[in-house]
Amino acid sequence: MNALEKEAYLREYSILKAQGKPFFPYAVAKDSIMAVVVMAAIITMSIVLGAELGPKVDPTTTTYTPRPEWYFFFLFEVLRVIKPSSLTPLAAIGVPTICMILLFLLPFYDRSPERRPERRPIAMAAAFFTIAAMAFLTYEGAHAGSPNQIDLATPSAVVAEGGATLRTFEAGRQVVAQSGCLACHKIAENGGTLGPNLTKIGGRLAPQAIERTLINPTAPMPSFASMPPAKRDALVAFLSHLR
Repeated sequence: MNALEKEAYLREYSILKAQGKPFFPYAVAKDSIMAVVVMAAIITMSIVLGAELGPKVDPTTTTYTPRPEWYFFFLFEVLRVIKPSSLTPLAAIGVPTICMILLFLLPFYDRSPERRPERRPIAMAAAFFTIAAMAFLTYEGAHAGSPNQIDLATPSAVVAEGGATLRTFEAGRQVVAQSGCLACHKIAENGGTLGPNLTKIGGRLAPQAIERTLINPTAPMPSFASMPPAKRDALVAFLSHLR
Protein backbone atom coordinates (compact mmCIF):
# COMPACT_ATOMS: atom_id res chain seq x y z
CA MET A 1 0.00 0.00 0.00
CA ASN A 2 1.50 3.34 -1.03
CA ALA A 3 1.05 6.68 0.71
CA LEU A 4 -1.90 7.79 -1.47
CA GLU A 5 -3.79 4.54 -0.94
CA LYS A 6 -3.16 4.70 2.81
CA GLU A 7 -4.38 8.29 2.98
CA ALA A 8 -7.52 7.45 0.99
CA TYR A 9 -8.18 4.46 3.21
CA LEU A 10 -7.82 6.46 6.44
CA ARG A 11 -10.06 9.23 5.06
CA GLU A 12 -12.77 6.73 4.08
CA TYR A 13 -12.42 4.95 7.41
CA SER A 14 -12.86 8.20 9.41
CA ILE A 15 -15.98 9.10 7.42
CA LEU A 16 -17.55 5.69 7.91
CA LYS A 17 -16.63 5.71 11.59
CA ALA A 18 -18.32 9.08 12.07
CA GLN A 19 -21.45 7.83 10.32
CA GLY A 20 -21.45 4.49 12.10
CA LYS A 21 -23.44 3.26 15.06
CA PRO A 22 -22.07 2.76 18.59
CA PHE A 23 -20.93 -0.69 19.70
CA PHE A 24 -23.34 -0.60 22.63
CA PRO A 25 -26.19 -1.27 22.35
CA TYR A 26 -26.28 -1.75 18.54
CA ALA A 27 -23.56 -4.41 18.03
CA VAL A 28 -24.25 -6.10 21.38
CA ALA A 29 -27.95 -6.42 20.61
CA LYS A 30 -27.25 -7.79 17.12
CA ASP A 31 -24.80 -10.40 18.44
CA SER A 32 -27.21 -11.36 21.21
CA ILE A 33 -30.03 -11.93 18.74
CA MET A 34 -27.81 -14.14 16.56
CA ALA A 35 -26.67 -16.10 19.64
CA VAL A 36 -30.32 -16.73 20.58
CA VAL A 37 -31.09 -17.87 17.00
CA VAL A 38 -28.14 -20.29 17.00
CA MET A 39 -29.03 -21.73 20.41
CA ALA A 40 -32.68 -22.12 19.35
CA ALA A 41 -31.59 -23.99 16.22
CA ILE A 42 -29.31 -26.32 18.24
CA ILE A 43 -32.00 -27.00 20.86
CA THR A 44 -34.61 -27.65 18.15
CA MET A 45 -32.36 -30.10 16.29
CA SER A 46 -31.46 -31.92 19.51
CA ILE A 47 -35.15 -32.33 20.37
CA VAL A 48 -36.36 -33.26 16.89
CA LEU A 49 -33.41 -35.30 15.61
CA GLY A 50 -31.96 -36.54 18.87
CA ALA A 51 -28.49 -37.96 19.42
CA GLU A 52 -27.18 -40.67 17.14
CA LEU A 53 -26.64 -43.78 19.26
CA GLY A 54 -24.84 -46.81 17.91
CA PRO A 55 -24.90 -50.38 19.18
CA LYS A 56 -23.57 -51.26 22.61
CA VAL A 57 -19.82 -51.65 22.93
CA ASP A 58 -18.60 -55.21 22.39
CA PRO A 59 -14.97 -55.59 23.55
CA THR A 60 -14.72 -59.08 22.05
CA THR A 61 -15.40 -58.10 18.45
CA THR A 62 -12.58 -58.14 15.90
CA THR A 63 -14.54 -56.54 13.08
CA TYR A 64 -15.46 -53.22 14.69
CA THR A 65 -15.00 -50.33 12.28
CA PRO A 66 -14.09 -47.09 14.09
CA ARG A 67 -15.44 -43.94 12.52
CA PRO A 68 -14.56 -40.33 13.40
CA GLU A 69 -17.03 -37.54 14.00
CA TRP A 70 -18.30 -35.90 10.83
CA TYR A 71 -16.13 -32.80 11.25
CA PHE A 72 -13.01 -35.03 11.14
CA PHE A 73 -14.05 -36.89 7.98
CA PHE A 74 -11.74 -34.74 5.83
CA LEU A 75 -8.71 -35.72 7.93
CA PHE A 76 -9.90 -39.32 7.99
CA GLU A 77 -9.97 -39.31 4.20
CA VAL A 78 -6.47 -37.78 4.03
CA LEU A 79 -5.21 -40.68 6.14
CA ARG A 80 -6.90 -43.13 3.78
CA VAL A 81 -5.43 -41.49 0.68
CA ILE A 82 -1.86 -41.39 2.02
CA LYS A 83 -1.11 -45.11 2.03
CA PRO A 84 2.54 -45.47 3.16
CA SER A 85 2.67 -45.84 6.94
CA SER A 86 5.82 -43.69 7.02
CA LEU A 87 3.76 -40.70 5.87
CA THR A 88 1.01 -41.20 8.47
CA PRO A 89 2.52 -38.65 10.92
CA LEU A 90 2.64 -36.11 8.09
CA ALA A 91 -1.04 -36.67 7.30
CA ALA A 92 -2.23 -36.76 10.91
CA ILE A 93 -0.05 -34.02 12.39
CA GLY A 94 1.83 -32.19 9.66
CA VAL A 95 -1.04 -31.19 7.35
CA PRO A 96 -3.37 -29.83 10.09
CA THR A 97 -0.48 -28.06 11.82
CA ILE A 98 0.62 -26.33 8.61
CA CYS A 99 -2.96 -25.24 7.93
CA MET A 100 -3.35 -23.84 11.45
CA ILE A 101 -0.04 -21.96 11.21
CA LEU A 102 -1.08 -20.42 7.90
CA LEU A 103 -4.40 -19.41 9.43
CA PHE A 104 -2.76 -17.79 12.47
CA LEU A 105 -0.28 -15.93 10.25
CA LEU A 106 -2.99 -14.69 7.91
CA PRO A 107 -3.00 -11.10 9.30
CA PHE A 108 0.76 -10.87 8.74
CA TYR A 109 1.06 -12.05 5.13
CA ASP A 110 -2.30 -10.72 3.89
CA ARG A 111 -1.97 -6.95 4.41
CA SER A 112 -4.38 -5.83 1.71
CA PRO A 113 -6.86 -3.16 2.86
CA GLU A 114 -9.46 -4.40 0.38
CA ARG A 115 -12.46 -6.29 1.76
CA ARG A 116 -14.58 -6.66 -1.34
CA PRO A 117 -14.38 -10.22 -2.72
CA GLU A 118 -14.16 -9.10 -6.36
CA ARG A 119 -11.03 -7.10 -5.56
CA ARG A 120 -9.25 -9.99 -3.86
CA PRO A 121 -9.02 -12.73 -6.52
CA ILE A 122 -6.06 -14.59 -4.99
CA ALA A 123 -7.53 -14.69 -1.47
CA MET A 124 -10.96 -15.70 -2.75
CA ALA A 125 -9.49 -18.40 -5.00
CA ALA A 126 -7.50 -19.80 -2.06
CA ALA A 127 -10.56 -19.73 0.19
CA PHE A 128 -12.73 -21.39 -2.46
CA PHE A 129 -10.13 -24.09 -3.09
CA THR A 130 -9.75 -24.81 0.64
CA ILE A 131 -13.50 -25.02 1.24
CA ALA A 132 -14.03 -27.16 -1.86
CA ALA A 133 -11.19 -29.52 -0.90
CA MET A 134 -12.48 -29.95 2.65
CA ALA A 135 -16.04 -30.48 1.39
CA PHE A 136 -14.88 -33.10 -1.12
CA LEU A 137 -12.74 -34.92 1.45
CA THR A 138 -15.58 -34.79 3.98
CA TYR A 139 -17.98 -36.34 1.45
CA GLU A 140 -15.49 -39.04 0.47
CA GLY A 141 -14.73 -39.79 4.11
CA ALA A 142 -18.42 -40.07 4.96
CA HIS A 143 -18.96 -42.57 2.14
CA ALA A 144 -15.68 -44.46 2.59
CA GLY A 145 -15.81 -48.19 2.90
CA SER A 146 -14.72 -50.15 5.91
CA PRO A 147 -10.99 -50.27 6.68
CA ASN A 148 -11.50 -54.04 6.75
CA GLN A 149 -12.27 -53.90 3.05
CA ILE A 150 -9.91 -55.90 0.84
CA ASP A 151 -8.59 -53.34 -1.66
CA LEU A 152 -7.17 -55.93 -4.03
CA ALA A 153 -7.96 -56.43 -7.68
CA THR A 154 -9.23 -59.87 -8.62
CA PRO A 155 -6.36 -61.83 -10.26
CA SER A 156 -6.65 -62.14 -14.02
CA ALA A 157 -6.42 -65.94 -13.79
CA VAL A 158 -9.49 -66.03 -11.53
CA VAL A 159 -11.38 -63.65 -13.82
CA ALA A 160 -10.46 -65.80 -16.82
CA GLU A 161 -11.78 -68.96 -15.17
CA GLY A 162 -14.93 -67.24 -13.96
CA GLY A 163 -17.86 -69.34 -12.81
CA ALA A 164 -17.45 -71.19 -9.51
CA THR A 165 -13.81 -70.12 -9.14
CA LEU A 166 -14.70 -66.44 -9.28
CA ARG A 167 -17.66 -66.87 -6.92
CA THR A 168 -15.54 -68.77 -4.40
CA PHE A 169 -12.80 -66.14 -4.60
CA GLU A 170 -15.26 -63.31 -3.91
CA ALA A 171 -16.87 -65.29 -1.09
CA GLY A 172 -13.43 -65.81 0.44
CA ARG A 173 -12.71 -62.10 0.15
CA GLN A 174 -15.84 -61.40 2.18
CA VAL A 175 -14.89 -64.01 4.80
CA VAL A 176 -11.47 -62.40 5.25
CA ALA A 177 -13.04 -58.95 5.63
CA GLN A 178 -15.57 -60.20 8.19
CA SER A 179 -13.19 -62.37 10.22
CA GLY A 180 -10.88 -59.61 11.38
CA CYS A 181 -7.84 -60.93 9.51
CA LEU A 182 -6.70 -57.40 8.62
CA ALA A 183 -6.27 -56.59 12.31
CA CYS A 184 -2.97 -58.51 12.18
CA HIS A 185 -2.26 -59.28 8.52
CA LYS A 186 -1.77 -56.94 5.61
CA ILE A 187 -3.34 -57.61 2.21
CA ALA A 188 -2.42 -55.12 -0.51
CA GLU A 189 -2.62 -51.64 1.09
CA ASN A 190 -4.84 -52.40 4.11
CA GLY A 191 -4.17 -54.30 7.28
CA GLY A 192 -1.85 -54.57 10.25
CA THR A 193 1.72 -55.70 10.62
CA LEU A 194 1.48 -58.00 13.64
CA GLY A 195 1.29 -61.09 11.44
CA PRO A 196 2.85 -62.04 8.09
CA ASN A 197 1.89 -60.16 4.94
CA LEU A 198 -0.69 -62.24 3.06
CA THR A 199 -0.60 -60.32 -0.24
CA LYS A 200 1.29 -63.17 -1.97
CA ILE A 201 0.64 -66.01 0.47
CA GLY A 202 -0.61 -68.28 -2.32
CA GLY A 203 2.83 -68.23 -3.92
CA ARG A 204 4.50 -69.35 -0.67
CA LEU A 205 2.10 -71.95 0.70
CA ALA A 206 -0.02 -74.66 -0.89
CA PRO A 207 -3.78 -74.67 -0.19
CA GLN A 208 -3.36 -77.64 2.17
CA ALA A 209 -0.73 -75.79 4.19
CA ILE A 210 -2.94 -72.70 4.40
CA GLU A 211 -5.83 -74.80 5.68
CA ARG A 212 -3.63 -76.52 8.29
CA THR A 213 -2.46 -73.12 9.50
CA LEU A 214 -6.06 -71.91 9.83
CA ILE A 215 -7.09 -74.99 11.81
CA ASN A 216 -3.98 -75.25 14.00
CA PRO A 217 -2.33 -71.80 14.03
CA THR A 218 0.54 -70.45 16.08
CA ALA A 219 -0.45 -68.17 18.97
CA PRO A 220 -1.69 -65.47 19.15
CA MET A 221 -3.59 -66.23 15.93
CA PRO A 222 -7.05 -67.68 16.71
CA SER A 223 -8.09 -71.06 15.34
CA PHE A 224 -10.63 -71.28 12.52
CA ALA A 225 -11.43 -74.92 13.25
CA SER A 226 -14.97 -74.05 14.31
CA MET A 227 -15.65 -72.04 11.14
CA PRO A 228 -18.25 -73.65 8.83
CA PRO A 229 -16.46 -75.76 6.20
CA ALA A 230 -17.95 -73.80 3.29
CA LYS A 231 -16.58 -70.51 4.66
CA ARG A 232 -13.21 -72.03 5.45
CA ASP A 233 -12.94 -73.51 1.96
CA ALA A 234 -13.73 -70.10 0.46
CA LEU A 235 -11.13 -68.52 2.74
CA VAL A 236 -8.49 -71.04 1.67
CA ALA A 237 -9.38 -70.58 -2.01
CA PHE A 238 -9.08 -66.82 -1.69
CA LEU A 239 -5.69 -66.94 0.03
CA SER A 240 -4.31 -69.59 -2.33
CA HIS A 241 -5.01 -67.29 -5.32
CA LEU A 242 -2.99 -64.43 -3.83
CA ARG A 243 0.27 -64.63 -5.76
